[in-house]
Amino acid sequence: MLARGIHRLTQLQVQRARSRKRRWLCDGGGLYLQAGRSWIFRYKKNGASRMMGLGASHTISLQRARELARAAREQLNAGIDPLAARASSRAARGRSMTFQQCADAYVTAHRAGWRSRKHIKQWASTLVTYAGPVLGALPVDAIDHGLIMQVLQPIWQAKPETAARLRGRLEQVLGWATINGYRTGDNPARWTGHLQHLLPAKSKVRSVQHYAAPPYAELPGFMARLRKQDGTAARALELLILTATRAGDVLGGGRADAPPMRWVEVDLAAKTWTIPKTKTGAVHRVPLADAALAILERMQALRDDSDAVFPGLRRGRPLGTGALLRLLDRMGMDVTAHGFRSTFRDWAAERTNYPNHVVEQALAHAIGNAVEAAYRRGDLFEKRARLMAEWASYCNSLPATATCCRCGGDNFAN
Repeated sequence: MLARGIHRLTQLQVQRARSRKRRWLCDGGGLYLQAGRSWIFRYKKNGASRMMGLGASHTISLQRARELARAAREQLNAGIDPLAARASSRAARGRSMTFQQCADAYVTAHRAGWRSRKHIKQWASTLVTYAGPVLGALPVDAIDHGLIMQVLQPIWQAKPETAARLRGRLEQVLGWATINGYRTGDNPARWTGHLQHLLPAKSKVRSVQHYAAPPYAELPGFMARLRKQDGTAARALELLILTATRAGDVLGGGRADAPPMRWVEVDLAAKTWTIPKTKTGAVHRVPLADAALAILERMQALRDDSDAVFPGLRRGRPLGTGALLRLLDRMGMDVTAHGFRSTFRDWAAERTNYPNHVVEQALAHAIGNAVEAAYRRGDLFEKRARLMAEWASYCNSLPATATCCRCGGDNFAN
């Protein structure tokens, strides 16, 4: 028979407490349920009151909480402070946990919040490639300033973008290890007040390189050549340019929640393509000019089981983004598919009178100003439809027999 004053709570009381969020419920023997959420063991040591968290009530059952509280009481009876014993245990685990184990744990803990599978792969591979040979097998608590510099210095000037990302990832992994009790002390990978005094800023090493983009004056000639190209990749690139969208929106962004363009998203009658989730995470309606509609009508004849607007060579599989790069390479264009968005942006700024916010909405850019975001509730669809119609007219202003001066053809004046 249980002693009076212990094991007072029932499972039903615990469940009700989660919804009612009562401040404290006592089970006896120093075990409490705080605000219906957390198990707390309260005790006194050397005359001082102390509290030790035992875990959340939705993961730690009532029975398990009682077992943990009993173990803590046994430690007290043996003259051991439960909190001090747990801190010592965590420090011991930190000495035996390697940097690579911490990096893997960090990726596992955060991968659900990262949108792109490619980003997850790059995050992990950067640490393995550049930090792994120096830090990978070392206890995470042994990593200091000298080791961090040993990793960063060889690539800081040769690969400044990669090095800057690597430093940030090192800082995050070491920060995670500190918060979880696997290391102590300052973070040797932090920039502010530390590495900034030892390494030149990335902006001073090399200027930021933007996506290669063709000048808008050369675009009509390029589009004339592109219309003469056969194949699905050519039609996909043509639609991408006419809609000023991202390659990931047309052919898939490498994320489970960002599939390629599908017929279910297209309303030919309404001249609209609705992207369920862009890079910024928002739904984006794209007005389709007549030239874009003509491409989609041609692609309907190739519709397959995948429902992708631009199917690949293998049945049921969409076209990959690499096909656009290969197409541009064959056409002798030293640009990227993404660069055509910059071409559109330059053309809109220099050849039209549309306000900046209309152009930014056409590019599906996130609104940086919080005040502006609060007041801009519409998507400016009608204005964007007129803008994209003018853009399509400009893109196709030369006949398909024409060529582009950049690619060795006729020299067109605009």
